[in-house]
Amino acid sequence: MLTIDGSQMSGSGTIVRYAVALAALFGHPVRVVNARALRPQPGLRPQHVAGVRACAELCAARVEGIEVGSGTFEFAPGSELRGGRFEWDVGTAGSTTMLALSVLPVACFAAAPVRARITGGLFQDFAPSPYHFDRVLAPMLRSMGVKVSLTIERPGYVPGGAGIVELTVEPAAGGLEPLVVTKQGEVRQVRGVTMASHLADRCVSDRMASTCEERLRRAGLACVIDRIDDESAVQPGASLAIWGGGSTGSRLGADQAGKLGRSSEQIGRYVARTFLEDLRSGATVDRHLADQLVLFCAVARGESTYIVPRRTGHLESNLWLVEQFGVRTSVEGQRVVIDGVGLSRPAIAAGASS
Repeated sequence: MLTIDGSQMSGSGTIVRYAVALAALFGHPVRVVNARALRPQPGLRPQHVAGVRACAELCAARVEGIEVGSGTFEFAPGSELRGGRFEWDVGTAGSTTMLALSVLPVACFAAAPVRARITGGLFQDFAPSPYHFDRVLAPMLRSMGVKVSLTIERPGYVPGGAGIVELTVEPAAGGLEPLVVTKQGEVRQVRGVTMASHLADRCVSDRMASTCEERLRRAGLACVIDRIDDESAVQPGASLAIWGGGSTGSRLGADQAGKLGRSSEQIGRYVARTFLEDLRSGATVDRHLADQLVLFCAVARGESTYIVPRRTGHLESNLWLVEQFGVRTSVEGQRVVIDGVGLSRPAIAAGASS
């Protein structure tokens, strides 16, 4: 059994989520110790428990120690990654997109399509919005051979949660192709969407969008942001997300959720500034996509290469984690290189049974 020390690198939930996904893909039991040791509330939180249990359901894993507050747990995957229809509830306003990211690498190699209804929070700090998942990550994965979508059924915000997303994954039966995007190319247009719930009287959606559009236009970028005023969420809340693709297949995005004391104009300025920082760095992926792609490139066929805006703690953590499973990686300046092991569904089944 492979032991993963959750206090290494960022010491965050990223190690928890992706350790179990890699265990399922490689058919290798893991014991995670010191889970989230460097966070203000160490140990598993409800969203991590939900993510581990969801991965376990996909691969019929045996688990021990999966409870809120636990710092040590074991995850022993079964011999098959199954598809089908699933329903997962974080139980709090914890991020539904982070749960979706937890199970996505496993679902990419499932024996049948995966459709999952996930309940929890959709828009909050320290987690990508569903729009970033669907408009930035998903197109990159399609270029690698797997069809992924994440749609919003009902928005959900901190602290009420109760948002709903629908995750759909068409597995890559023959495995994933490597990702090679080393030049940014020309980003011709930026698209985006603002979501504001129960805030139409304050014009929040339009204020976020107008501020962001103006900043990007000043930088010479055409920008069109759709405005959505929602009344279905259980509480007021807001979010802005933008994205753009380069002529070479590069993909960048930026987003931010509303928060008490954070004005619509602050959100618009922050999202525009973050996008422009990553764009001006010459990167081919944004700062969050950079770490999200690591696991997929690690199990793809052959060498993947992409250019990041900068090294982040989550990028370093994910590179370190895949190396624990025998994957070779390197970072030279902004260039990330990952030598994928070329997993396929039969290889996964053979590994789990060995």
